[in-house]
This record gives sequence, C-alpha cells and structure tokens, in this order.
Amino acid sequence: MQPFQELDYYALDDLLTEEERMVREQVRSFVDERVLPIVAAHWEAGTYPGELNLEMARLGMFGPAIPEQYGGAGLGAVAYGLICQELERGDSGIRSSASVQGSLVMYPIHAYGSEEQKRAWLPRLASGEVIGCFGLTEPDFGSNPGGMRTRCRRSGAEWILDGRKMWITNGTSAGLALVWAKDEQDVVRGFLVEADRKGFSAPETRHKWSFRCSVTSELVLEGVRVPESGRLPEAQGLKAPLSCLTQARYGIAWGAIGAAQACFDEVRNYTLQRQVFDKPLAGFQLTQEKLADMATEITKAQLLAWRLGQLKERGQATPARVSMAKRNNVHMALQIARSARGLLGANGITLEYHTGRHLCNLETVLTYEGTHEIHTLTIGEAVTGIPAYR
Repeated sequence: MQPFQELDYYALDDLLTEEERMVREQVRSFVDERVLPIVAAHWEAGTYPGELNLEMARLGMFGPAIPEQYGGAGLGAVAYGLICQELERGDSGIRSSASVQGSLVMYPIHAYGSEEQKRAWLPRLASGEVIGCFGLTEPDFGSNPGGMRTRCRRSGAEWILDGRKMWITNGTSAGLALVWAKDEQDVVRGFLVEADRKGFSAPETRHKWSFRCSVTSELVLEGVRVPESGRLPEAQGLKAPLSCLTQARYGIAWGAIGAAQACFDEVRNYTLQRQVFDKPLAGFQLTQEKLADMATEITKAQLLAWRLGQLKERGQATPARVSMAKRNNVHMALQIARSARGLLGANGITLEYHTGRHLCNLETVLTYEGTHEIHTLTIGEAVTGIPAYR
C-alpha cells in the first residue's frame, strides 16, 4: 500500500498554525502505524481495538479541548477537528469512540458538573483509566430526544433511575455512563452512573454491517440508585444534552473529511495503476470527471470545517452552523465512498481496500448525531425563521 497523500488543492495547510500541523501529523502517524494495519481484521471480527485506548489517551486524543488542569490537552477547536479527521481516516468507529469520550462525556462534566465531579472524573477519563458513554437516545426516541421515557425521582439523598437507552457507543466497555432522564416535573437532568451500580446493565448490540470497529450497546436501568453527588448540578432541561451533541457534531464534520480523503487517495492510486484497454483507468474522461468531483467536494468541505473551527474558537459556532458542516461533509464523504467503490470494481468489496469499509461506516454517520433530514430542517429554520418540524 502506498503512503497516504493528503489532497490539499487550495493550500489549506497554510492556514494552520504550527501546533495544529504538529497535532495532525502526530495523529496521522498513529493511524498509519497502529490503526490501519489492524483495522480490517477488527472490522471483519466485529471488535473494537481496545488495546489502542491507553495510547490514544497518552497522545491527548481523549478530551483534547478540556483544560490541562483537568487532564486534557487544552487544544483549540481546529486542532481537535484535525484529530477527528485523522482518526476517521482510519475508521469511523474509532473516531466515534474518542469523540464520545471527549465531546459527550468529558465536555458535559466540564460544562455542567461540580468542581468535585470535574476533579474526580476528568483526569481518569483523559488518561483512559475510565471509558465513558453517553445515554440519550432511546429505542423510540432518536430525532425527538425530548420524548424520552427514562425517568428519575428523588428518594431521600438519592435519585432512582428507570429506563432504557439505545445505540450507545462504548456502552458495554464503559465504566461510567452519563445518563439523561426526566424528573417528576418533566425536567431533563444528567447523572453520572458507574457501570457497577445495581440495576445497571449494558448488553452489546451485535450483527452490525456498519461501525463494526465500535462497541454499540443498549443501556438498561432498573431502579438504579445514584447519590445526589452524581447529578450534574448545572444541567437542567434538554438544552444541556443538545449542547453536547453540538460538540460531537463539530468533530464529525471534520471526521467525514478524513474518511473521504482515505477513499479519494485509495481510488486515485488504484486508477493510476489499473490498466484498462492498454492505458491507466485514470486516463479516461469519465474517471477524471469523478476524481475532479471528489477533489472539489473535499476542498469545499475542508474550507467549511476550517471556517467553522475559526468561528468555534470565537464562540460563534451556533448549532445551525454546525448542522450545515455535519450535513454537508458527511453527505459528501458518503457520495465519494460510493463513487470510489464503483471505480474499484470488484476489488471494492474486499477488505484489502478500505473504501468499502468507509462506505458502510458512513451510512451510520449520515444517520447518527442528527439525521441528514433533521439537519436540513435545522438549517431551514435558521434561514427562514420557521420551524418546519413542529
């Protein structure tokens, strides 16, 4: 396999700081040396390479935007995006695991937790000592999380949680679950639930044809007792969990570029080498049209993500702006994966090539953290002022 060659058609590298380029190269080397040699075997077996967790933590991939005083790397938004881009160039499931750890578990603890909760959990999560998961989606409530049926009620100095969550990344392997539930006044609250609490279980979801290098689980809570110290004191209402999703969606917008880059690089090399009618497949007009379209769409996505990163660092990355980047970039990556798979011909369905694996994974990325349709309506409301989904 030839070394990866990034497409940088508009010289975006010039827009990055030295630190951002250094972070990208560090993660790129990790993916090339530690992920790509093993990912096909794990994908075929349907297993997550958990042996990588401590190394990912050591390299600052768990909670990279969390302040250093709590064990994070204290990186900016663009550097975090580049981490996601490179991890997803390896595999969407591996990027998702790191994204859940940082954006969906560490972020809400930092944003809504007490000082005691931050000091107790964030360093352990950053070091990989503890793996976390985020329990919001339910079997009957995905795009409408406000309809959740998981309940919490006070019982003296404790809270009692009952309900089920579904499609939870890291669930079965997590030592800590951040669970969202409605209280008796229908106010959404967040809880830190240790996996060894009585009544808590996390059976793994099997037989997936997408995200096979990712632990996907159901969370079952049957009378789980959590002390008041386990409640996130600043999280009240649906705005809190939705703000976590905004953080994760930002990372996905960058991650999708990595998957698209992997497919483009692979199919460009393939078509340059593949001989058809006595000349390279890349020498035909229809092939060049497809490659030109891919290069254009990746470049547009890079510009969109970079600008969003700049806005995020200024505190101006609104949920609707994040929706545009997630919606565009994931759709772009999926279309590139489909086109690349076609150019690879029969070779495209084998794990000797990475494109088919990315294609399957991106079908999930298109749906999770807000479906393509929901993000469409979010943007529609932003530009018209009319909420079409209510």
